[in-house]
Amino acid sequence: MVAYIRPHSLEPVKTSLANLGGSGLSVGECRGHGRSPERQTIPNVIPLSLRSRVEIVLPDELVEPAIQAVISQARTGDSGDGMIFVYPIEDSLRIRTLEKGEEAL
Repeated sequence: MVAYIRPHSLEPVKTSLANLGGSGLSVGECRGHGRSPERQTIPNVIPLSLRSRVEIVLPDELVEPAIQAVISQARTGDSGDGMIFVYPIEDSLRIRTLEKGEEAL
């Protein structure tokens, strides 16, 4: 699952996801726009808003609770709250121990 959220929502989202019992997540900063980009101030230049990208891989039974955890902490009801994308994961491998699949998570 990948969520693009406002930076000020990052700490509550991380806490909410950690409370699910997941084993880890990755976070990065990115810039982008969706349906409602910020107001253009320079002609032909699309402004890109700063967002936090949160990536987490979970067992199937935790995906819906994780989605609800992000929504509960990141949703304001205003344009620009972000997006969540859910991807299927074909496999995983922990490099250190060579564990595969859900054991690696």
